[in-house]
Amino acid sequence: MNNVFVYCEIEGTTVAEVSQELLTKGRKLANQLNVELHAVVAGTDIKGKVEDQILPYGVDKLFVFDAPELFPYTSAPHTDILVNLFKQEKPQIALMGATVIGRDLGPRVSSSLTSGLTADCTQLEIGDHKDVKTGTEYQNLLYQIRPAFGGNIVATIVNPDHRPQMATVRSGVMQKALYEGSCRKEVVYPEVSQYVSPEAFVVHVLEHRVEAAKHNLKGAKIVVAGGYGMGSKEGFDMLFDLAKVLHGEVGASRAAVDAGFCDHDRQIGQTGVTVHPKVYIACGISGQIQHIAGMQDSDIIISVNSDPEAPINKIADYVICGTVEEVVPKLIKYYKQNSK
Repeated sequence: MNNVFVYCEIEGTTVAEVSQELLTKGRKLANQLNVELHAVVAGTDIKGKVEDQILPYGVDKLFVFDAPELFPYTSAPHTDILVNLFKQEKPQIALMGATVIGRDLGPRVSSSLTSGLTADCTQLEIGDHKDVKTGTEYQNLLYQIRPAFGGNIVATIVNPDHRPQMATVRSGVMQKALYEGSCRKEVVYPEVSQYVSPEAFVVHVLEHRVEAAKHNLKGAKIVVAGGYGMGSKEGFDMLFDLAKVLHGEVGASRAAVDAGFCDHDRQIGQTGVTVHPKVYIACGISGQIQHIAGMQDSDIIISVNSDPEAPINKIADYVICGTVEEVVPKLIKYYKQNSK
């Protein structure tokens, strides 16, 4: 009871990377609270195929729901599973990925349990809270941290009175790591019919198709990102040339994507992809909070900007003051000469 729960999303029999990232974070939160980490996964023909992808991340107890109708994902049965399981187990924290599935499932579960939910968190921490109106003091609450008001502030949200405290986190925000400590690694296989009503299976998926990613932006070691300061879609051609020389990937700020300079699937930030490259080269990017949330953990940040007061310069390790039109071609020329 009152443990930390992570909903593990799957594609076929493959556990999503965001779920493993949340298991890693969930284990840390559970250790701080001195409780157990539990996980739940639901799919078709997954028994014996998903356990080794989940248990090594420090899971004390894994609930595996296996039934022919549970994959591909549909809203009703997965909602029934979590709602009834959470009523039974009474977790104090429940986490899931801010994916297409998580954004559908999370609100349904939180609404059914009247628990509330914070979406797209960038940090999760444990801390205390005092209600200034009533003077009531709460201990060991989940700090659900995310940019708010269009990215102009970073908000810390707490849920003192309702359980579970629910949050979704986008892929790449947390870093996954196998757990080196000891945990129980118990696995149970509940009877699906005890948790899901027959009516929940009324929707049948006739065709399920998943397109392969066009690039590996999230896993790139070097990212060359452009902002509105690139000026045009043609301006981004320079960044693709630079990324090709560096064997990296091209990313973009939301302003650049909204202006049509780059495809949406290359957007980095709170409403895009989160990256952790060894080198991040920001070209013509001002550096609003929502963008910084998606790249601030880069090992080395290089800013190319004509404005020496640009916010991104404050977190950059190196700042090159100048226009992208004069700086980027020089970078391409230099790296071409020195990569032979």
